[in-house]
Parts: sequence; structure tokens; C-alpha cells
Amino acid sequence: MEISEFRLTNVPGELYYVPNFISEEEEKFILDKVYAAPKPKWVQLLNRRLQHWGGSPSKNGMIVEPIPSWLQNFMDRINKLYIFEDKNVQTNHVLINEYLPGQGIMPHEDGPMFYPTIATINCGSSTVLRFEKKSSEANEDDSLSLPKTAQVFLERRSLVIVKGHLYTNYLHSIEERNSDTIDSTFYGSNKKALVFQISFGCILDPPEKVVLCKIEAILVDKSAKNDSLQLSRDEKNSN
Repeated sequence: MEISEFRLTNVPGELYYVPNFISEEEEKFILDKVYAAPKPKWVQLLNRRLQHWGGSPSKNGMIVEPIPSWLQNFMDRINKLYIFEDKNVQTNHVLINEYLPGQGIMPHEDGPMFYPTIATINCGSSTVLRFEKKSSEANEDDSLSLPKTAQVFLERRSLVIVKGHLYTNYLHSIEERNSDTIDSTFYGSNKKALVFQISFGCILDPPEKVVLCKIEAILVDKSAKNDSLQLSRDEKNSN
């Protein structure tokens, strides 16, 4: 796979979007492994929970921990895409975020500890990743004329890679809502793929969960139009 073929145009910075990066069987495999993890592996936050694999980063650094083989296989696939500017850099950490319908995460940045390139696999449901320009950047005379916001529609089993200005000059978030309204202002793989996903979108009860597998490299010291559509994040029977 040549990752450059999947770069989205008219996006502030570099964003690569690969639909169907994993198969349905691989998606089920990932979810089974995530929910088979020991209960202490889950970190409970105020409104959601997550898992760290490879170590738990903090302001003081990260103590490296072994990566299980089932995750290493996916990390190896990411490494073979050569997404990092430094060819010697390899992924060494996985953050797994669980978002129930109505859950999300406020605009934030990952911080200087992370290599400025992130790869995320979306499992369980579609969702929308939102970017907004940092206030410090928005007030500067930017010769690149970067837009203030950008939104990317993430289909199930897709891979999204964020780097460049989109990583360094923008905050990213997922809004706390049960469904997303998708229209032509969103970035996506292409219109055909977007319509295909919409064709299978429906609202189901009980709701499904969204699991984002965030594959990344942590620096370790070894010392809008009218043709919109409402998409539920609850996609138990849509593939």
C-alpha cells in the first residue's frame, strides 16, 4: 500500500484516510481482545474509559511495557506505511479509547511527548473527528491561511493518519452526541464511499460502542450544504 495515494486534499496539513483498512473479522478480533482485557487495564475517566498498551505516559515520561502480540501485528502494519518523517521511528504505544453514544472528548492536543504523527483505527461505529485551530495560532498572521475548523467523517474499520499542521496547529475532539449530521462540508474518502456508508446507517437500540485504537510513537528517554444526513453512532448491524 502506498499511503500517499490516500492523502485528502484541501485539508490543513497532512491527513491520510484509508477506508476498510481492516476487515470485519479483524474488527471483531480487536473488539474481542479489548473487552477480554483484565478489568485493571481499564482507566476510568469522568465520562469514559480507556486502555494504555506499551506503557502509561505522564509528564515525567513513560516506563516502557511489552506490547501483546495481537496488537503488535497491527502496529507492524502501520510501521510498513512509513508514516513518520524519521524512518527510524517505530510505533511503540497504543491508546484505546471507548466512546459510548453521547460520550466524546473535549478539544485537546496530545502534547510534546508524542511524535507529531498519529494513526487511528476506528472500530464498532462511524464517528466524526473535529479539528479546531489553536487560539494562539488563530490570532497570528498565517501565510498559509489555515481554516479555523475541519471535520473528518471516520467510517468503521478505517484508518486515519494525522500529521503536519493539522497535528501541530490544531486541537482535535469528538463531540458528545448520539448521532452526527454528515454533509458535503466534511472531509472523507470520496463521495461514493460516503454514500455507501450512509446507505447502511441506522439508529438501533441497544446502542453500540465506538472504540478508537490510537497507534502512535511516544518519544521515550531510554534513560455545509442542504444534502445532509443524520448518522447514528449506533451501528450494530451495519457493516
